[in-house]
Amino acid sequence: MGDVLAGIHATWEFESDSVLIRFERGIRAPKLFQALRERRIPHEALESVTLAPGKRGTVVLHAVPRPGADPLMDAAAGQLKESCDPYRLVLPAERETLAEYYADELRDALPPDAAGPAERHLVAAPEAPLNFKAYDGRAAFDGRQVTFRWFWTGASSEKWKAGDQTFPVAALSGVEWRSPEVFDGHLRLLRREADGSAAQADRDPASVVFGLGYGPVHESLPFAAAVLAAVRGGGGPAIPHQAVPVAAGRRDPADIAERIRHLGDLHRAGLVTDDEFTAKKTELLAEL
Repeated sequence: MGDVLAGIHATWEFESDSVLIRFERGIRAPKLFQALRERRIPHEALESVTLAPGKRGTVVLHAVPRPGADPLMDAAAGQLKESCDPYRLVLPAERETLAEYYADELRDALPPDAAGPAERHLVAAPEAPLNFKAYDGRAAFDGRQVTFRWFWTGASSEKWKAGDQTFPVAALSGVEWRSPEVFDGHLRLLRREADGSAAQADRDPASVVFGLGYGPVHESLPFAAAVLAAVRGGGGPAIPHQAVPVAAGRRDPADIAERIRHLGDLHRAGLVTDDEFTAKKTELLAEL
C-alpha cells in the first residue's frame, strides 16, 4: 500500500504493516484528536474493518481494534462517543468506492488470529510526562509513578487528611476511567494491595474526581492510557505506596499558584466566602 486517504478530521496513510493516522488540529476537530496528534496502528492490532453510511452524505471507514491491543481504547472501555473514536474515518460519500478499496486491502492484511484478544499492547500509549487538573486535585504521571496533589477547596476531608499521594507503577494493577461526561466521572488507580472493596471516588485517596471543566476526555483519557500501558508493560521493582504529608516542608510554587487559582474560581462562583478565601490564601502563601 503506501497511499493516503484524507477524511474529515483525520488522514490515514496505508503502509505495508500498519496504518498511520494523522489527526487534524483545527478548531472543529475533537479535542481528543488534537491531543493524540498521530497514531500508528499495526495491522496485527486490528480485529475487523467495516465501511458503512454515515450522517449527512458521508461514509465511515471503521478499523476495529482487538481487545487488549490499544491501551487508549482499553482505558476508554466503550465510553467514547462515535465522533471521538480515533478508529473511525469519516469521508464524503463520493469517496465510497475508494474507501471500499482500502477497506478490502486492510481486511486482507489482518492477522489469522484477528478475532482473538491481543496478548500485549500493540499500539503505543501517549507519552509521559502527562498531567491534568481534576476537581479535587492535580494528577501527574512521569512514566514511573502517579502523583495526586489535593486542592483544599475540592478534596474531601478523607483525602485531605490522607495527604498528597504517590503511587509507583509497580504498586498498581490497573486503571478505572469513568468519562467526565457522566455524573460520577473519575480516574481510579487500582492497587495490587487493595482488598477489593473500594470507597467512593470522592473519598478514595487513589482516585481523582471530574467535574464541569475538570478532567476533560482529551486530558484524562490519554493520562489513563499511559498509566495502564506502564502497568501492563512492567514498571520496575515494586516500591511501597507513599502518602506525602500535606504540610511536609516547602511546596512547589507552581502547585501553590494552581491551588490559589482554583480557590479564586470558587470564590468568584460564590462557593467560598470572602473570609474563607482570604484565610486560605494566606495559609497557602505561608507554605512557600
